[in-house]
Amino acid sequence: MVVCRMTLMVCKKKRSKIEIEKKTKWWKLKKEECCEEFRQKLRQALGGQVVLPDDWETTAEVIRETGRKVLGVSSGRRKEDKETWWWNEEVQDSIQRKRLAKKKWDMDRTEENRQEYKELQRRVKREVSKAKQKAYDELYTRLDTKEGEKDLYRLARQRDRDGKDVQQVRIIKDRDGRVLTSEESVQRRWKEYFEELMNEENEREKRLERVNSVEQKVDKIIKDEVRKALKRMKSGKAVGPDDIPVEVWKCLGEAAVEFLASLFNRVLESERMPEEWRRSVLVPIFKNKGDVQSWSNYRGIKLMSHTMKLWERVVEARLRKVVEICEQQYGFMPRKSTTDAIFALRILMEKYRDGQRELHCVFVDLEKVYNRVPREELWYCMRKSGVAENESREQVEENLERWRFALERRGMEVSRSKTEYMCVNEREGSGTVRLQGEEVKKVQEFKYSGSTVQSNGECGKEF
Repeated sequence: MVVCRMTLMVCKKKRSKIEIEKKTKWWKLKKEECCEEFRQKLRQALGGQVVLPDDWETTAEVIRETGRKVLGVSSGRRKEDKETWWWNEEVQDSIQRKRLAKKKWDMDRTEENRQEYKELQRRVKREVSKAKQKAYDELYTRLDTKEGEKDLYRLARQRDRDGKDVQQVRIIKDRDGRVLTSEESVQRRWKEYFEELMNEENEREKRLERVNSVEQKVDKIIKDEVRKALKRMKSGKAVGPDDIPVEVWKCLGEAAVEFLASLFNRVLESERMPEEWRRSVLVPIFKNKGDVQSWSNYRGIKLMSHTMKLWERVVEARLRKVVEICEQQYGFMPRKSTTDAIFALRILMEKYRDGQRELHCVFVDLEKVYNRVPREELWYCMRKSGVAENESREQVEENLERWRFALERRGMEVSRSKTEYMCVNEREGSGTVRLQGEEVKKVQEFKYSGSTVQSNGECGKEF
């Protein structure tokens, strides 16, 4: 018989690492000292100038670079959703000593090593209990603040997510119910699902009456409009792909207002917005009901540029001055919250109950309403309400189609090969027009009754 003592080193199963893009710590701008340092460093990066550069690309890059240097970036490690927010350095040191004592006892199982390990084990339990009690006491005192509410809600969400695959959707089912496990197949399925969801329209009667567009000069955006929109924007929201939150513009104050007003006016005049604004991050969020692996139980949340949202706020404020919204609309309306509608319903229920009368209620839910709104109906409603439009190629196409229909109805035919399109004072990338889906030939000059008309508005070819 052979007796021996062996120590086997068993390799732990490696957990798959989830790469997370490093983010700038913009939340530090809530501190006035960090905000002031950011303003000073940004001014130095601009060569001592107080005014921001005119073009978006230069300004955005300088802001991002300054933010990374002044505020720092996150580690990129995955944040574990465990209820260890009470953790402190004392507990960590005690647990480390306990682990070393355990290894020592495993190597040499003497009574002295065993007692040392047991004593450290009891000490860790006491320190964990003290740390938890201290953290809970601090939480209770902060419940009346915004930070305290966030802590409480975070704990509730962590407990609710336990056992659900909602931190990152690693597996999903396809149309036939088969489980997809590879990253490529999961991403491909999400792409198919959201493409169908965003481009689907319900069947409807396309009988929209002809409404003439309101053609008038659109006033320039003034700084006061930007200030009001900036004030309405909430802080602490997830940033889009451009990594510039609204906190940056709030920190920069009047310099930001002046830059944004100039930027928005250039977008209004050129009818083109920065390419960064077109990009977004689509995140599937579990609805907390149904099968976690079923794609239909997720809703998509788009993380977009905060600056583009600010531009949308300015446009929305102008639309609200023209468009009349019905009195029954609650939510997204000033001084008309959904809680007012709930209160009115409860009062009505009490009145009917006191009078011993029946009250019949029907709660109508529209299926995927935001994804299936017919865009034509929106344009129709805005034109009907008298919203002013800038001159656009779409109007040219509409007029061209009306002429084609009127002529062909009377036996005439528009020549596709000889019909030409010219844009005077063309902005970069303004495109062309279409006739029944076919592009009309685009020219820089056109000979009209012996006179050459040029797209630049000059008459040089006449001489």
